[in-house]
Amino acid sequence: MPQSLATLLTLAFIAVLFIRDLRGKPNVTGALWLPFFWIVVGPGSRFLSQWLDIFGFHVGGITVEDGSPIDATFYAALIAMGMFVLYKRRVSIAEFVGNNRWLTIFLAYCLVAVLWSDFPFVSLKRWIKLLGDPVMALVILTEPDVIESLTVLIKRAAYVMLPVSILFIKYYPNLGRLYDTWTGAQMNTGIATNKNELGFDCWIIGAVLLWHMAQVLHWERGRGKRNEMMLCGGLMVMDLWLLKTAHSASPFVALILGAGIMLFLGLRWVRKERVSAYILMALIVGTVAGAGLGLFGGIIHLLGRNETFTGRTDIWTMLWHWNINPAVGAGFEGFWLGDRREAVQDLYPGLNEAHNGYLETYLNLGILGVLITVAMLLATYGKCRRELFRNFDWGRFRMAYLFSFIVYNWTEASFRLNALPFFIFFLIAINYPKRQTAVAPEVEEASEVLFTNGVVNGSLPKVFLQ
Repeated sequence: MPQSLATLLTLAFIAVLFIRDLRGKPNVTGALWLPFFWIVVGPGSRFLSQWLDIFGFHVGGITVEDGSPIDATFYAALIAMGMFVLYKRRVSIAEFVGNNRWLTIFLAYCLVAVLWSDFPFVSLKRWIKLLGDPVMALVILTEPDVIESLTVLIKRAAYVMLPVSILFIKYYPNLGRLYDTWTGAQMNTGIATNKNELGFDCWIIGAVLLWHMAQVLHWERGRGKRNEMMLCGGLMVMDLWLLKTAHSASPFVALILGAGIMLFLGLRWVRKERVSAYILMALIVGTVAGAGLGLFGGIIHLLGRNETFTGRTDIWTMLWHWNINPAVGAGFEGFWLGDRREAVQDLYPGLNEAHNGYLETYLNLGILGVLITVAMLLATYGKCRRELFRNFDWGRFRMAYLFSFIVYNWTEASFRLNALPFFIFFLIAINYPKRQTAVAPEVEEASEVLFTNGVVNGSLPKVFLQ
């Protein structure tokens, strides 16, 4: 098929999907387009400056430390509009802090860690951008229906990211493929800039689609149910093909783990009050099977990897012994800047992350940052468990994603800026009072103007339940 015809058909397919979406009149406001652009033009694909470059508008003058002025302006505008929406929805900072103490402590500590970065101004700019993640998450959480809002958001993202990724890989190899810096092997990247980013796009889209399809199964029989299952099934086929093409093992494991947890929690005989006991049993069985029976090694080889996790263990050893302040690290987003980044890349060309979220946190925020991160994860677990009793479908997704995210960070670094998995983590980690989620009429109008114009028994220490 000619390149131009493939492009035309892809654009027509995307247009049909969006027309169908808008005709369905989902119970969402115009403000949902803010997080759409936040993930589709950025951590889920490419930055605005990179898209402009594709279309011949070369920005130039971009460095790792300074970034792109166009990108900075774009994200600043999105954050400002998001904060305007939250202001109109009367979101209270005090209530946010009161319901998300460890998340607030994490964000505050990241801000303080700007002070000992070698590039404090750069770190401050990156912290401001990080603040956009909870802002966009709150936009979703204050929509009329959180479940429908997340579903519509990810489906809209899938309408663009999946077909464009296939188009790039098949017909624009200069955009959809790269060659590995270390091995020289060809990598399929699709709409993203590397195979790992394409992989986590597919993981998150696939997880939400599976979660949504499980809910659609309970709809009344009819054309609506059939059409929705056909749509999601078709998107799921594209998603799985891209995940296979990306050949990225970590997102595949995360997707399988998340799907397994959602399926398990949906079994009739599973008792929600015993979730902590099930988790403890799974950890014990997994540890025994992995250490005693070599299960982990078998899984690693089945995924086409080796015990070094494709050289990651050598990277971890090198970075662990790097000369930084072990207590507080190199400063927020400060490790991969300046001479330190160049020294690391002399040893491993192209390396710009630790390929382990916990080690990445240690490098930037030190042991103190790791402890705060662990406390934040424990607090999030407490929220997810309680949500199972209030809103089972939403709680099931939150629980499944949390453990997928925890495991995913063992071989990839997602506790960091410009990482779509971290944005979704904020979404499942934030609690905000239900009584505040009613959307005022003026918000809808403003949005349209902006865009059309204790472990076993399940208990935890009280400090971790905030």
